[in-house]
Amino acid sequence: LCRLVSGCGAWRPVCARPVPIIVGRGMSSHKGGGTRPIPALTAHTAKLAEGVLKGDRTSLSRSITLVESSRRDHQHDAGALISHVMNNVKHKYLESHVSSPEQSSTPTTPPASYMHRHTLNNPTGSFRIGISGPPGAGKSTFIESLGCYLTENGKHRVAVLAVDPSSLRTGGSIMGDKTRMTELTRSPYSYVRPSATRGTLGGITRTTSDAIILCEGAGYDVIIVETVGVGQSEVSVEDMVDMLVLVVPPAGGDELQGIKKGIVELADMIVVNKADGPLLPVAKLAMTEYKSALKLLHPKTSCWEPTVVTCSALTHHGVQQVWSEFVRYKDAMELSGEMGTRRGSQRDQWMWRILQEEVVARMLAHKGVLAALPGAQSRVHEGVLSPGAAADMLLDVYMTGGINNE
Repeated sequence: LCRLVSGCGAWRPVCARPVPIIVGRGMSSHKGGGTRPIPALTAHTAKLAEGVLKGDRTSLSRSITLVESSRRDHQHDAGALISHVMNNVKHKYLESHVSSPEQSSTPTTPPASYMHRHTLNNPTGSFRIGISGPPGAGKSTFIESLGCYLTENGKHRVAVLAVDPSSLRTGGSIMGDKTRMTELTRSPYSYVRPSATRGTLGGITRTTSDAIILCEGAGYDVIIVETVGVGQSEVSVEDMVDMLVLVVPPAGGDELQGIKKGIVELADMIVVNKADGPLLPVAKLAMTEYKSALKLLHPKTSCWEPTVVTCSALTHHGVQQVWSEFVRYKDAMELSGEMGTRRGSQRDQWMWRILQEEVVARMLAHKGVLAALPGAQSRVHEGVLSPGAAADMLLDVYMTGGINNE
């Protein structure tokens, strides 16, 4: 990959100005001449973008389906759709919150300087929360309890992206988290979208990040990403959310995991679930042990130290306290500027991950590589050729044969 992309020029971020929905191929133009690196929309994707920005659930679902497609033409259309939605959301939010410096300060309205600082560090106004934890910790029940609390009386609009384990034979989802959140799915202020892992460790793929942007474009201000819970290897979700929450059961035997380099050190908060009935004393003991374990780790940021709380998703006890801690974290991250910095770094990381995936995919579709691959693989299998030498040989075939020769 380094050999293929070496020599590339520096890239510049796109200005968050209103982007008109332009139908047709090519690049969208702007005042002052030149072109902007945003592909134009087709008639179909323009209709989807219009529906998403209006909050239409059907358009949102169809857009996410388009994003999840592996077809090359669908991926091109999905990239254009994501770019237009993302830029329109930024412009709309900034225009509505940083419009007049004379904004009055009242007990219910923060001063203009406070709002201005918040919007610059979080230009979409949303809150992205990743929920992880071992199987059986009650993640789905916790998300439903939290979602119902947030959507009560329309206080928030919540989107849940639930990643389900996939069948090794058919590739389909075998759990169906949407059917396990029946109460939340009935709310008009919620949107639950299950997605299959497709064999990805942790269940987080490039399409999950794009689905978050689409949900924000549809007006959902709280985005919850639930992972499949495979253990300490499940860390990809941290690269696309503002806050990573680890949900654990009481007496799970994982209290000392805090001293290991795993997902515990990435968590911004630990929630000990199932703190009810006879498990209540055990949950409180687990909370104390987790707090002691966290003292052995260095905080990810200077503006926040990870906390541990208990709750019962089944009885809804403590859910309000958990949300209060979430809000306290969000305010601290926005005021310090960490929110905007983290999101920028996340976009950079996903750009490189997608680039790596695309390079491999295009290599495997290259005629010269396809012709040389069986012989190279056979020699590696027989121990005649080292894997590194075979990889270099295939890269040479790909580069000398012409990148467009697919």
